[in-house]
Amino acid sequence: MDLRTYYANIRAVEATLEGEYIVVVSLATSEGGKAGVAAEVPRYVAAKMINDLRARAATSEETELFHVESENRRERIEQEEEARRMRVMVIPASELRKGKDRG
Repeated sequence: MDLRTYYANIRAVEATLEGEYIVVVSLATSEGGKAGVAAEVPRYVAAKMINDLRARAATSEETELFHVESENRRERIEQEEEARRMRVMVIPASELRKGKDRG
């Protein structure tokens, strides 16, 4: 394979892509690559994956779905982290009554 042609093809694909980051959907590969997995990658990486037939650019619907699912995952993870940080102190009822009697 001629490396100049290879990289020229990558640059040509990169020129057709809009935006700094591109959502791509993986294609099945002979090395065991799983088809249908979406990922957001830099434009050059997307161009290389598309040129190497490892992925395709996502449709606008797939891109929207990817961003919605990513936001939902992020919110769920933040809630789980917040729940882990929450401190719970167990106070025996007798101690609680002592505090009320003093006040």
